[in-house]
Amino acid sequence: MDKKLISFLFVSFTLLNSIIVLSNSDKMYKNPLDVFIADPFVLKVENTYYLYGTSAANVGFKVWKSEDLVNWEEEGFALTKFQEENQWAQGDFWAPEVISYRNRFYMVYSARDKNGKLQIGLAASDSPLGPFLTIKAPLINDGYSNIDGHIFIDSDGSPYLFWVRDCSENIIDGIHVSQIYVQEMSENLLEFKGEPVLALEPSQQWEGLDQNWQWNEGPFVIKNNEIYYLLYSANYFGSPDYAIGYAVSKSPFGPWEKSKDNPVLTKDLSIGVSGPGHCSVTTSPSDLELFIVYHTHAFSQSPGGIRVLNIDRIYFEKKGALIVKGPTRTPQPFPE
Repeated sequence: MDKKLISFLFVSFTLLNSIIVLSNSDKMYKNPLDVFIADPFVLKVENTYYLYGTSAANVGFKVWKSEDLVNWEEEGFALTKFQEENQWAQGDFWAPEVISYRNRFYMVYSARDKNGKLQIGLAASDSPLGPFLTIKAPLINDGYSNIDGHIFIDSDGSPYLFWVRDCSENIIDGIHVSQIYVQEMSENLLEFKGEPVLALEPSQQWEGLDQNWQWNEGPFVIKNNEIYYLLYSANYFGSPDYAIGYAVSKSPFGPWEKSKDNPVLTKDLSIGVSGPGHCSVTTSPSDLELFIVYHTHAFSQSPGGIRVLNIDRIYFEKKGALIVKGPTRTPQPFPE
C-alpha cells in the first residue's frame, strides 16, 4: 500500500478518535431537567427509561420516555381516573412507582378515595406506557391514611411493600407524624405475610423534631453488598428544608440505622436549589453508574407545589457510606 495513503489513513483515524472522544467529553447536561414533575420515579426497561410522578394530580399520572436519562418525551397518561377500574380514586394522585414483575408491569400509587381518605392502590398493565388498571384498592386497609407506596423486590424474588402512614391522621402525643412501615407481600402482590413493621420515623434533629408536624416519607430501597439502604425524605415538601437521608439494615424489616451524615441531599439556595426530595435510583445506559432521580422546587425563592426533575450521580464508599454528588447546577457529564 502507498506510504502516503497509510499515513493519511493513520492521521484520519487518529483525528476521528479525537473527535469521538471530544464529542463524548463535551456532552453535558444541566439540572434542572426540562420536566415539571414531583415525586419522580424512573423505571429502566432494557435500553429505555420511563418516568412517572405526581404530574396531573386531579386526573392521574403522565409518563415520559427517554433513551439517555436526560432528554424526555411525554407519552400521554399511564393511568387516569376515567377508566372504570380506577374510579375508586377521586383526586390527589400522588407518587406513582412502577415495577416489572413476572412479565407484567405494576404501578403502586396514592390517591384520595370517595370518603376523602388518602389510600394506596395497585394497578397493572402489559406495557410500561399503560393503561394501568387498578387491581386492588386500598392495598393497605388499616384505618389510617396511607401514601407513598414502594415495592422492593429482594434478590431472592421476595416482594416487600414500604409505605407511609400519613401524618394527617397519625397523631402521637399530640404530634402529627409520618412514619414508614414495611410488610412482606404475597407472590401475586395482592396479599400480605406477617404484620406491618415500623421501619422509620422522625428521630434526627434535621427532620424537624421541634415541629408539631413531622415527616419521614418517600421510601426507596436499594441493596448493595448485602446491605439494604432505605432512602427517605423529611420535613414539609413545600419547605426549602425538604431533604433526603438514608438508613441501613441487614434486613428489609430492620432494625434501620440512620446515617450520621444525613441529610445527604439538601438545599443550596446559593445556587437555586430548594427542597430536594422524594427520590428514586436507577442505572446509567451502560449500567456502570448509579443516578438519584429527585425533584426540587421550580422557583427556589418562592417554594411550593411546583417542582422540577433533577438527576445526579451517587456511589458507595468502601466502608459502605452512600454518597450523593449533588445537588448540582453546573454542567455534568452525560450518563455513560
